[in-house]
Amino acid sequence: MSTSPVAHGGKRPRPIVAEHVCKTVVGPAGALTIVDDINFEVAAGDSVAILGVSGSGKSTLLGLLAGLDVPTSGRILIDDREITGLGEDERARWRARRVGFVFQAFHLVPSLTALENVMLPLEMTGVAAARNLALDTLSRVGLAARAAHYPRHLSGGEQQRVALARAFAIRPTILFADEPTGNLDAASAAQVAALMFELNREAGTTLVLVTHDERLAQRCQRIMEMSGGRMTERTNS
Repeated sequence: MSTSPVAHGGKRPRPIVAEHVCKTVVGPAGALTIVDDINFEVAAGDSVAILGVSGSGKSTLLGLLAGLDVPTSGRILIDDREITGLGEDERARWRARRVGFVFQAFHLVPSLTALENVMLPLEMTGVAAARNLALDTLSRVGLAARAAHYPRHLSGGEQQRVALARAFAIRPTILFADEPTGNLDAASAAQVAALMFELNREAGTTLVLVTHDERLAQRCQRIMEMSGGRMTERTNS
């Protein structure tokens, strides 16, 4: 049985609403439902962790919520706009203005410096003074002195902090993070997690993260668990 939408946090705005969302793919063995009738709401400024084993559907759901893919059925509303009805180009333009991403694999452009990587989404959306804003954001993650370095000259933790700066530079309404500390050593993971939640609180950004890390999940206000494409919410103690 799927969870029912709950207006978490009373009358606060709900930047994320998913209604009866399903994702089915067809392979050699036939149809496979990866996300199965998900009903899910997130209030503005909340932090939500999605836990689950590999293959449970959590990363697929994150991609659907972020508009990287479209569901087979159901609908998703972001800031009261239904994104499931948008074309691919429209979704890309919307993401560039409203959404930040942090991935396990960093996804930095290797031919660009740390500063240029952070400037990229700002320039793509026509933000004035992109360089100054990018430098300020790099400074906030402790990397102002590394601004001219290329990704290959940065440690894994430093690369993820650049990715975090890039995600927050546009001042997103929502930050989606897929295993943001999965490729890092314990010290770097702790530093990146602390920065992510600090920036989240300061900006009032809604945070939805996928993780295998129980300790990281416990730092969120809500914990959702996925199994076999279904979602349930558990009490976060």
